[in-house]
Amino acid sequence: MTQVHPTAIIDPQATLAPDVVVGAYSVIEGEVRIGAGTRIGPHVVIKGPTRIGVENHIFQFASIGDDPQDKKYQGERTELIIGDRNVFRETCTVNRGTVAGGGVTRIGDDNLFMAYTHVAHDCVVASHCILANYSGLAGHVELDDWVILGGYSGVHQFCKIGAHAFLANNATATRDVPPFVMVAGAPAEPKGINSEGLKRRGFSAEDLAAVKAAYKVLYRSGLKLSEATTELVVLAESCAALQPLIDFLPRVTRSLVR
Repeated sequence: MTQVHPTAIIDPQATLAPDVVVGAYSVIEGEVRIGAGTRIGPHVVIKGPTRIGVENHIFQFASIGDDPQDKKYQGERTELIIGDRNVFRETCTVNRGTVAGGGVTRIGDDNLFMAYTHVAHDCVVASHCILANYSGLAGHVELDDWVILGGYSGVHQFCKIGAHAFLANNATATRDVPPFVMVAGAPAEPKGINSEGLKRRGFSAEDLAAVKAAYKVLYRSGLKLSEATTELVVLAESCAALQPLIDFLPRVTRSLVR
């Protein structure tokens, strides 16, 4: 049975799976659909149109699916789509999309959003990402799988962060960060590869060596980006682990952290 605290307010338009838990004084407003096994703590506000998958956990005081913080927004119908098994800790804020940005903010699976993190309108967060306390994404940001943002770090609007990248605490990414790279500072600068993260995710010694070689081509060779890209394509032919980097480079729009 759905367990809704008697003080919670649930809009008739909302659809909750039979075993969803809703804590005291929470408000679910508008077209909201919540999947099985999801737990919503006390004092949470969820506004639609929002779709939330299965087994998510939303802690107290979070605001999920409210209007985008964009002065051009005039009340158009936009969405927030959240996948499965995500955790949103205390006071997280996640906004819906805007018409100009495609209309959807999208979050994948198995992500951890620590306390006071923010995901702005039209962002795309893939899966297995971690946003540490007080980190935030401006509008239209894209995070690929396994990205980690350190505490108080931020990502400028329209930036892309590649798979397995790591932003150190207080880092400010104003340009695109390629896969595997660790950046620090404001503005963020490359400091090496995220070797510990890659080891934890099962990258072999051979894969790590290839990633390090790719980093040297990109950052230590003195080659122009077009020339470095040509060499990286050759490297990737003998190491499939480098494919995320090859796929990422054509997507760069705000120039590369370099």
